[in-house]
Amino acid sequence: MTLLHYEPPVTPYLRLIYRDDHLVVVDKPSGLLSVPGRAPEHFDSVHSRVVRVLPEAKLVHRLDMATSGIMLFAIGKPAQSHLSRQFQQRTTQKVYHALVDGDLPAHAGVIDLPLACDWPNRPRQQIDYVHGKASQTLYRTLSTSEQHSRIELTPISGRSHQLRVHMQALGTPIIGDKFYAHPQAFNKASRLLLHAHKLSVTHPATEQPIAFVSPTPF
Repeated sequence: MTLLHYEPPVTPYLRLIYRDDHLVVVDKPSGLLSVPGRAPEHFDSVHSRVVRVLPEAKLVHRLDMATSGIMLFAIGKPAQSHLSRQFQQRTTQKVYHALVDGDLPAHAGVIDLPLACDWPNRPRQQIDYVHGKASQTLYRTLSTSEQHSRIELTPISGRSHQLRVHMQALGTPIIGDKFYAHPQAFNKASRLLLHAHKLSVTHPATEQPIAFVSPTPF
């Protein structure tokens, strides 16, 4: 899929949440790529902005361009290996906030639906009971109104677009989601209302648990 009309936000240029000798935590705005795209005009990204200031920073994980919130970078190869292993082994904990269209079927629950790439429509994903990979998401309603619900999402697995597809599957798509929301829900916001609110990891040097929080901007 070709990225058209890429106009990443520039104010603020880079918002740091935390920094020490081993890691850097950034608050990514919606609309900014996590890493540079293939085309020169898609070079601007969280990664390119971070390494411009901190050349030794190493990528650990990514967020979808439309998603805002916490992104973690390592300082140096040993810290990168340590943190990347945590993501691979799913020992990190990620908490997202989202605004969804309508009411969820229960106040809280778990979604267990396998996901696979919808190849003719990449990067879209789809529920696939034959070829899909196991995918689980915990959800909890924080508040409701007549038209939408504010929810907390905790992915157990880390599949591409997992939260977005799982919310669509419940009939409560994330507002502003151009891939999975119906037109009414998409048009309710100028951006995807999904935010990486909290990230908990083990510090690569101290081996102690450490958590970072980014206030939800919607």
